[in-house]
Amino acid sequence: MPTAGGGAGLRVARVLSRDFDGRSETSLDPDLRVFVSDLVRPYGLPLREDLLRAGVGHAYGEMGEALLREALAPDEQVDLLILAFDIPDVQPGRSASVHLSRFCPGAPLAFAVCDQGPAAAFTALRIASDYSRTGGCRRAVVLAMEQTALHHRPEQPVQLPERHRAVVLVCEQSEEGGAELTVRQHSGPDVDRELIPSGLKELGPDAELLLASDLGPGQPLTGVWTELAARLPVWQRDGRPALVAQLDPGRGRLSLLALPAPP
Repeated sequence: MPTAGGGAGLRVARVLSRDFDGRSETSLDPDLRVFVSDLVRPYGLPLREDLLRAGVGHAYGEMGEALLREALAPDEQVDLLILAFDIPDVQPGRSASVHLSRFCPGAPLAFAVCDQGPAAAFTALRIASDYSRTGGCRRAVVLAMEQTALHHRPEQPVQLPERHRAVVLVCEQSEEGGAELTVRQHSGPDVDRELIPSGLKELGPDAELLLASDLGPGQPLTGVWTELAARLPVWQRDGRPALVAQLDPGRGRLSLLALPAPP
């Protein structure tokens, strides 16, 4: 167990992204219909009977199991696991985050962040880093997940992902003088977009910018993290700082992740 007392923040050590084909058998479970019915009944929203009959969607627990096995070595003890998602799971009868904690060495504390749109993974990283500073966490994993099926008709249009996708961010406690991640989140109807170039300037003239809006609409929650998985090894090799930014205009929320250059 981690020792009590203060500690350093976290750095993003590595990121893995995987797409998943097919569907989970739990998408045909009758309990899914019951759960979704209870969820939408107070709002008078209709079910997607076509999707419920066909059995469409992928369970986050199944997606995460394979990714965690690939991302973590048997001796890499994890102290905290946070699942970040927006589209509901197709296996509502179990806690996917608690289930996935069994596939991490160390049986970590586990919970989920949801109902925040694409900001969910940024929030999870902020919580993880703050928790690390209490001395309660040396290694954390953040799982960003989305699956393509929404089993009811929403009141307003919702941008759905094109692929079932899971991304794991493995975060480790920084060494003394190490490059700790920093997350800043700003909310409001007129959130200042100039915070993006301002945050980039703080990181120095060599800083790279990863802007979610440049990636296209296909994966609203995981797209930016998939791109980070591709770019992070190059930035680490070259010792470059970076800023990851995502604006959610519908909710009026801007999320910024600063990744300072390695020492």
